[in-house]
Amino acid sequence: MPKVPPMKLPAPLIPGKLIERYKRFMADVELEDGEIVTAHCANPGAMTGLKEPGIQVWLSESDNPKRKLQYSWELARVEGGLVGINTSHPNKIVAEAIDKGLIAELAGYDKMQREVKYGQNSRIDILLSREDESCYVEVKNVHLKRNGTLAEFPDSVTTRGAKHLEELAQMAADGDRAVMLYLVQRQDCDSFAIAGDIDPTYKEAYLEAKEAGVEAYCYGCWLTTEDISVSGPLPFAGD
Repeated sequence: MPKVPPMKLPAPLIPGKLIERYKRFMADVELEDGEIVTAHCANPGAMTGLKEPGIQVWLSESDNPKRKLQYSWELARVEGGLVGINTSHPNKIVAEAIDKGLIAELAGYDKMQREVKYGQNSRIDILLSREDESCYVEVKNVHLKRNGTLAEFPDSVTTRGAKHLEELAQMAADGDRAVMLYLVQRQDCDSFAIAGDIDPTYKEAYLEAKEAGVEAYCYGCWLTTEDISVSGPLPFAGD
Protein backbone atom coordinates (compact mmCIF):
# COMPACT_ATOMS: atom_id res chain seq x y z
CA MET A 1 0.00 0.00 0.00
CA PRO A 2 1.47 3.42 -0.92
CA LYS A 3 2.44 5.74 1.91
CA VAL A 4 0.00 8.55 2.72
CA PRO A 5 1.54 11.91 3.69
CA PRO A 6 0.76 13.28 7.19
CA MET A 7 -2.43 15.29 7.61
CA LYS A 8 -0.78 18.68 7.75
CA LEU A 9 -2.96 21.75 8.03
CA PRO A 10 -2.29 24.59 5.59
CA ALA A 11 0.54 26.70 6.96
CA PRO A 12 0.58 29.09 8.53
CA LEU A 13 -2.91 29.21 10.01
CA ILE A 14 -4.24 32.68 10.72
CA PRO A 15 -5.71 33.31 14.20
CA GLY A 16 -8.81 35.38 14.74
CA LYS A 17 -12.05 35.83 16.67
CA LEU A 18 -15.40 34.56 15.43
CA ILE A 19 -18.01 37.24 14.81
CA GLU A 20 -20.78 35.11 13.31
CA ARG A 21 -21.41 31.88 11.46
CA TYR A 22 -24.32 32.17 9.03
CA LYS A 23 -25.88 30.62 5.92
CA ARG A 24 -24.30 27.34 7.12
CA PHE A 25 -21.16 27.73 5.02
CA MET A 26 -19.99 31.27 5.86
CA ALA A 27 -18.36 32.83 8.90
CA ASP A 28 -17.20 36.37 9.61
CA VAL A 29 -13.94 36.52 11.55
CA GLU A 30 -11.97 39.42 13.01
CA LEU A 31 -8.25 38.90 12.49
CA GLU A 32 -5.65 40.01 15.02
CA ASP A 33 -4.95 43.22 13.08
CA GLY A 34 -8.62 44.18 13.23
CA GLU A 35 -9.47 43.24 9.65
CA ILE A 36 -12.81 41.46 9.23
CA VAL A 37 -12.91 38.66 6.65
CA THR A 38 -15.51 36.15 5.49
CA ALA A 39 -14.36 32.52 5.58
CA HIS A 40 -15.79 29.37 4.06
CA CYS A 41 -17.15 27.02 6.73
CA ALA A 42 -16.82 23.48 5.37
CA ASN A 43 -19.27 22.07 7.88
CA PRO A 44 -22.98 21.51 7.15
CA GLY A 45 -23.87 20.60 10.74
CA ALA A 46 -25.44 22.62 13.54
CA MET A 47 -22.02 23.14 15.18
CA THR A 48 -23.58 23.35 18.63
CA GLY A 49 -21.20 24.99 21.09
CA LEU A 50 -18.71 25.90 18.35
CA LYS A 51 -20.24 29.01 16.79
CA GLU A 52 -20.51 31.40 19.73
CA PRO A 53 -19.32 34.93 18.90
CA GLY A 54 -15.93 35.70 20.36
CA ILE A 55 -14.39 32.21 20.37
CA GLN A 56 -10.84 31.87 19.08
CA VAL A 57 -10.57 30.39 15.61
CA TRP A 58 -7.91 29.68 13.01
CA LEU A 59 -8.25 30.15 9.26
CA SER A 60 -6.29 28.92 6.26
CA GLU A 61 -5.74 31.15 3.26
CA SER A 62 -5.93 29.99 -0.35
CA ASP A 63 -3.82 31.40 -3.17
CA ASN A 64 -6.36 30.22 -5.78
CA PRO A 65 -7.60 33.38 -7.54
CA LYS A 66 -10.75 31.56 -8.71
CA ARG A 67 -12.00 30.92 -5.17
CA LYS A 68 -14.92 33.08 -4.13
CA LEU A 69 -13.81 33.05 -0.48
CA GLN A 70 -10.09 33.31 0.16
CA TYR A 71 -10.21 31.93 3.71
CA SER A 72 -11.38 28.63 5.21
CA TRP A 73 -12.28 28.01 8.84
CA GLU A 74 -10.08 25.18 10.17
CA LEU A 75 -10.04 25.15 14.00
CA ALA A 76 -11.85 26.53 17.02
CA ARG A 77 -10.75 26.62 20.65
CA VAL A 78 -13.21 25.61 23.36
CA GLU A 79 -12.63 25.07 27.07
CA GLY A 80 -11.44 21.51 26.51
CA GLY A 81 -9.00 22.32 23.70
CA LEU A 82 -8.97 22.52 19.92
CA VAL A 83 -11.79 21.31 17.67
CA GLY A 84 -11.46 20.55 13.96
CA ILE A 85 -14.16 22.38 12.00
CA ASN A 86 -13.31 21.38 8.43
CA THR A 87 -15.24 18.22 7.51
CA SER A 88 -13.18 17.72 4.35
CA HIS A 89 -10.21 16.52 6.44
CA PRO A 90 -11.39 13.31 8.22
CA ASN A 91 -11.05 11.03 5.19
CA LYS A 92 -7.40 11.95 4.80
CA ILE A 93 -6.78 11.69 8.55
CA VAL A 94 -8.25 8.18 8.61
CA ALA A 95 -6.41 7.11 5.45
CA GLU A 96 -3.13 8.20 7.03
CA ALA A 97 -3.95 6.31 10.24
CA ILE A 98 -4.80 3.12 8.33
CA ASP A 99 -1.57 3.43 6.37
CA LYS A 100 0.42 3.74 9.60
CA GLY A 101 -1.36 0.82 11.25
CA LEU A 102 -3.00 3.02 13.90
CA ILE A 103 -6.47 1.53 13.38
CA ALA A 104 -6.10 -2.10 14.38
CA GLU A 105 -9.53 -3.09 13.06
CA LEU A 106 -8.53 -2.02 9.53
CA ALA A 107 -5.02 -3.47 9.37
CA GLY A 108 -3.71 -6.06 6.93
CA TYR A 109 -5.05 -4.82 3.60
CA ASP A 110 -2.86 -4.53 0.51
CA LYS A 111 -4.66 -1.75 -1.33
CA MET A 112 -6.45 1.48 -0.42
CA GLN A 113 -8.66 3.54 -2.75
CA ARG A 114 -10.55 6.75 -2.05
CA GLU A 115 -13.96 7.94 -3.27
CA VAL A 116 -14.90 4.75 -5.15
CA LYS A 117 -18.36 4.45 -6.70
CA TYR A 118 -20.60 1.80 -5.13
CA GLY A 119 -24.22 1.10 -4.24
CA GLN A 120 -26.95 3.36 -5.57
CA ASN A 121 -25.04 6.30 -7.02
CA SER A 122 -22.82 6.67 -3.93
CA ARG A 123 -19.09 6.88 -3.28
CA ILE A 124 -17.40 5.06 -0.44
CA ASP A 125 -14.85 7.16 1.45
CA ILE A 126 -12.22 4.40 1.64
CA LEU A 127 -12.16 0.99 -0.06
CA LEU A 128 -9.64 -1.48 1.35
CA SER A 129 -8.89 -4.75 -0.39
CA ARG A 130 -6.73 -7.82 -0.36
CA GLU A 131 -6.82 -11.00 -2.35
CA ASP A 132 -9.89 -12.48 -0.70
CA GLU A 133 -11.76 -9.51 0.76
CA SER A 134 -13.06 -5.98 0.17
CA CYS A 135 -13.76 -3.63 3.07
CA TYR A 136 -15.99 -0.58 2.59
CA VAL A 137 -15.22 2.20 5.08
CA GLU A 138 -17.47 5.23 5.56
CA VAL A 139 -15.98 8.05 7.67
CA LYS A 140 -18.06 10.51 9.69
CA ASN A 141 -16.71 13.65 11.31
CA VAL A 142 -17.75 14.10 14.96
CA HIS A 143 -17.55 17.44 16.78
CA LEU A 144 -20.64 17.51 19.03
CA LYS A 145 -20.20 17.40 22.82
CA ARG A 146 -23.21 18.20 25.03
CA ASN A 147 -22.72 16.15 28.18
CA GLY A 148 -19.47 15.77 30.08
CA THR A 149 -16.85 14.09 27.91
CA LEU A 150 -19.28 12.27 25.59
CA ALA A 151 -18.90 12.84 21.85
CA GLU A 152 -22.06 12.42 19.76
CA PHE A 153 -23.15 12.08 16.14
CA PRO A 154 -25.03 13.51 14.35
CA ASP A 155 -25.42 17.12 15.49
CA SER A 156 -28.35 17.69 13.10
CA VAL A 157 -30.72 15.59 10.99
CA THR A 158 -28.76 13.79 8.27
CA THR A 159 -30.75 12.00 5.60
CA ARG A 160 -27.51 11.46 3.70
CA GLY A 161 -25.93 9.80 6.72
CA ALA A 162 -28.83 7.34 7.02
CA LYS A 163 -28.47 6.52 3.33
CA HIS A 164 -24.79 5.72 3.83
CA LEU A 165 -25.70 3.25 6.57
CA GLU A 166 -28.23 1.57 4.28
CA GLU A 167 -25.60 1.31 1.54
CA LEU A 168 -23.12 -0.27 3.96
CA ALA A 169 -25.76 -2.73 5.14
CA GLN A 170 -26.25 -3.84 1.54
CA MET A 171 -22.49 -4.38 1.13
CA ALA A 172 -22.50 -6.55 4.25
CA ALA A 173 -25.49 -8.49 2.93
CA ASP A 174 -23.58 -9.10 -0.29
CA GLY A 175 -20.75 -10.71 1.67
CA ASP A 176 -18.26 -7.86 1.85
CA ARG A 177 -16.95 -6.23 5.00
CA ALA A 178 -18.59 -2.86 5.82
CA VAL A 179 -17.35 -0.39 8.44
CA MET A 180 -18.67 2.90 9.80
CA LEU A 181 -15.84 4.84 11.40
CA TYR A 182 -16.61 7.92 13.51
CA LEU A 183 -13.72 10.36 13.90
CA VAL A 184 -13.89 12.76 16.83
CA GLN A 185 -12.04 15.95 15.86
CA ARG A 186 -11.69 17.21 19.40
CA GLN A 187 -9.52 16.32 22.40
CA ASP A 188 -11.99 16.63 25.29
CA CYS A 189 -14.02 13.42 24.78
CA ASP A 190 -13.44 9.90 26.08
CA SER A 191 -16.52 8.06 24.80
CA PHE A 192 -19.01 8.19 21.93
CA ALA A 193 -22.73 7.72 21.34
CA ILE A 194 -25.31 8.10 18.58
CA ALA A 195 -27.49 11.19 19.23
CA GLY A 196 -30.83 9.51 18.71
CA ASP A 197 -32.74 12.44 20.20
CA ILE A 198 -31.41 14.70 17.45
CA ASP A 199 -32.08 12.29 14.58
CA PRO A 200 -34.17 9.22 15.51
CA THR A 201 -34.16 8.05 11.88
CA TYR A 202 -30.37 7.96 11.83
CA LYS A 203 -30.29 6.01 15.10
CA GLU A 204 -32.73 3.48 13.66
CA ALA A 205 -30.64 3.15 10.48
CA TYR A 206 -27.52 2.69 12.63
CA LEU A 207 -29.08 -0.12 14.66
CA GLU A 208 -30.42 -1.83 11.53
CA ALA A 209 -27.00 -1.57 9.86
CA LYS A 210 -25.29 -3.18 12.85
CA GLU A 211 -27.89 -5.96 12.82
CA ALA A 212 -27.07 -6.49 9.13
CA GLY A 213 -23.38 -6.93 9.92
CA VAL A 214 -21.96 -3.40 9.59
CA GLU A 215 -19.11 -2.81 12.05
CA ALA A 216 -18.86 0.53 13.89
CA TYR A 217 -15.76 2.05 15.47
CA CYS A 218 -14.85 5.43 16.92
CA TYR A 219 -11.44 7.06 17.12
CA GLY A 220 -10.30 10.31 18.69
CA CYS A 221 -7.83 12.90 17.38
CA TRP A 222 -4.88 14.87 18.58
CA LEU A 223 -4.98 18.42 17.20
CA THR A 224 -2.46 21.23 16.97
CA THR A 225 -2.43 24.35 14.82
CA GLU A 226 -0.07 22.49 12.48
CA ASP A 227 -1.56 19.02 12.04
CA ILE A 228 -4.27 16.53 13.05
CA SER A 229 -3.68 12.85 13.76
CA VAL A 230 -5.60 9.87 15.16
CA SER A 231 -4.95 9.40 18.88
CA GLY A 232 -6.72 6.13 19.67
CA PRO A 233 -10.07 4.30 19.95
CA LEU A 234 -13.01 5.62 21.99
CA PRO A 235 -15.60 3.27 23.52
CA PHE A 236 -19.28 3.40 22.58
CA ALA A 237 -21.69 4.40 25.36
CA GLY A 238 -25.21 3.00 25.41
CA ASP A 239 -25.32 1.49 21.92
